Amino acid sequence: MPEGPEIRLAADRIARVLVDRQVVAVEFGLPRLTRFARRLEGSTVTAVDTRGKAMLTRFDNGMTLYSHNQLYGRWYTAKRPRLPDTTRSLRVALHTDTHSALLYSASDIDVLTERQLATHPFLSRVGPDILDRSLDTDAVVERLLLPQFANRSTGALYLDQAFLAGNGNYLRSETLHVARVHPTEKPKNIDGRRLRELARLTLVISRRSYRTRGITVVPEIDRTLRARGQSYERRRFYVFGRKGQPCRTCRSKILMETVGGRRLYRCPQCQPGR
Repeated sequence: MPEGPEIRLAADRIARVLVDRQVVAVEFGLPRLTRFARRLEGSTVTAVDTRGKAMLTRFDNGMTLYSHNQLYGRWYTAKRPRLPDTTRSLRVALHTDTHSALLYSASDIDVLTERQLATHPFLSRVGPDILDRSLDTDAVVERLLLPQFANRSTGALYLDQAFLAGNGNYLRSETLHVARVHPTEKPKNIDGRRLRELARLTLVISRRSYRTRGITVVPEIDRTLRARGQSYERRRFYVFGRKGQPCRTCRSKILMETVGGRRLYRCPQCQPGR
């Protein structure tokens, strides 16, 4: 399932063909939304934002197109009048004079006012977006120590969208590994220096993944592995998906566990239980 960096990259792609452009035609594949087509036609897209795994396309008339469930839904862009070659069901089409942005297969879609955004069932319960540039180390430390999060295991917490929207399975394994945090450790029991380092690396790993299109290892490791002929999939992670392979730091064999119903990978030497 795509995580915050992948959703943000998709939003960037949509923004390049829509932002500051007038939408001349709108199509909805869901009957309950067709009444909004005329309200959006003629308006200008002002931004394409994300909140975790939700995408928010904002218009200058105060309306916002909300779409979620990127597991099944997929956005495409195309020069008009060409359309993507796909058997998926068209849900939304936003056409400018030159390009189209098209959403296929998703079902969790709505058109909302600013007031409705504030009370939306999903948006009102998720935390700040993990890629929000205003989010800093201090803010992540503060969230880690909130009463609803401080007594939970980091292995479970780092999948909770209420903690940080857009965090997910590979980001969880990679962040806990580089921070040398065992997944059973709770924020309240992690000393101040280690907790701050966990918060800092939470942002570093997610932003690096966004910047590199999915690579979480430092550039030096990536360059070395690329020079050895390793593929993108084999070199992109420290531990995720590398069960039984040597840790890139200490050469111990990577373990795979199930935490929160999802696969978690860790190094037994770099992340010992405490």
